[in-house]
Order: sequence, then C-alpha cells, then structure tokens
Amino acid sequence: QVHLVESGGGLVQPGGSLRLSCAASGIIFSRRPMGWYRQAPGKQRELVVAITSGGRYLNYADSVKGRFTMSRDNAKNTVYLQMNSLKPEDTAVYYCNAGSTISGTYYYPSDYWGQGTQVTVSS
Repeated sequence: QVHLVESGGGLVQPGGSLRLSCAASGIIFSRRPMGWYRQAPGKQRELVVAITSGGRYLNYADSVKGRFTMSRDNAKNTVYLQMNSLKPEDTAVYYCNAGSTISGTYYYPSDYWGQGTQVTVSS
C-alpha cells in the first residue's frame, strides 16, 4: 500500500521560508519521479515543481522560479520543497505526488497523492 505523507506546512509571514517534506512508502522510491502540486482556494490544482528519479529538478510555475527548490533523499524515501521569499499568493494546500514518468519535461502524475499540507503566507 502506497503512502505519501507531507509535513512542514504552517503560517509564515511574507518573505519567510518553509521546507515541506514528503515521506513515501510502498513504492520503489528511487525509480519514481516526484512532484509537488498546490491548490489555492477556488483554483485548480497546479503542478509547481518536479524532480526526476535521477535528481534533475524541473520547474513548472513561473511564479516560483528562483524561490522554490525541490530535492530528494533516496536513502530516506523523502522529497523536499524549499520555499523562500514566500508571498501571500503562495498560500495553498501543497500536495506530493509520486509520478509515473517524466517524458522530456512533461510530468505524468500517478494516482498516488499525499493528504496535503496547508501553507498560509500572511502578516
């Protein structure tokens, strides 16, 4: 049984930082691309960043370029999302996804999702 468990969300002031974690079990983690999505109130879920099984980072949201970075630790079956210079528009529920594959730069999600972690950026 596949489990993805996100953690690290919370309330942060504009300009602050957070690091989200997603711990995976039930999959061959080292062979999976992984992605972080987010869903703001009233908006569709969007792919923000992803990482290949080999550790290549891909960005899919122009709004986070230069501020967000994704990494992975295959020994811990965990991916991370480092978020710096946070803005109120980054407020959303952030979800981890265990991807099916990445073809070129296209990320193909699987049906494996975490429960989400709330990030609120507000003064």
